Amino acid sequence: MSMTKTIEIEGKQVEFKASAALPRIYRMKYGRDIFVDLDKANREMQANRAENSGISVQTLEAFEDIAYLMAKHADPSIPDTAEEWLEEFNVFSIYMVLEQIIDLWNLSELTQAVAKKNGMPSTAK
Repeated sequence: MSMTKTIEIEGKQVEFKASAALPRIYRMKYGRDIFVDLDKANREMQANRAENSGISVQTLEAFEDIAYLMAKHADPSIPDTAEEWLEEFNVFSIYMVLEQIIDLWNLSELTQAVAKKNGMPSTAK
């Protein structure tokens, strides 16, 4: 089962997609664990919101990669690299959607967990 969400970035509607394939795609492309990176981004975002500060460069990089893959997963016609895709936006505008992307991922995970708990398959055949 996959979930999509359209988020407005600088007046442009950008679709993001979360699915069970995304962790594998992320691991194959970047050699990192999407669960670890999203958890770290979420924790830093929450902690730094109270302090009114930013998140680490490494976490920003991971977020850029995650956002790009989720957008590419939803729309294969977007550029083939995160760098090319990010060039479509002004500085920092993409970071304004971090929380929405984390929410989409968490909702996708919750949906799959509920389906498993109820004994239902998490994907349709």
